[in-house]
Amino acid sequence: MKKSKRASRYDTAEFEREMVIEEFAEPSRADRQRFVRARRKPGRPRRGRGVRVISVSVERDLLARSDALAKNLRITRANLVARGLKAVLAAEGRL
Repeated sequence: MKKSKRASRYDTAEFEREMVIEEFAEPSRADRQRFVRARRKPGRPRRGRGVRVISVSVERDLLARSDALAKNLRITRANLVARGLKAVLAAEGRL
C-alpha cells in the first residue's frame, strides 16, 4: 500500500528539523545512573559473596568419572565440585 505524499511528509517531519540544543536538558541523576548501568559490561552474575578461581590437581580417572557424572546431571564441573564440597562440609557439621 503506497502512502500519499502528505502522509509520508507527516511521518518524516521530525527528521527534517534542525537539531536545536535548547530542546535538551541536563539528564537527571536517575537518568545518568541508568546510562552508566547500561554501558557497564554485563560480566558474570554474582553468586553468594562472589567466586574465586582455584587450581586443583585431580587424578585423571577420577576427573573423567566426575566429568561423566556432571554431564549426566547436566551441570558444570564447577557445580559438581561445589556440591561435593558442600556435602563434605555438611557431613562434618561445618556448613
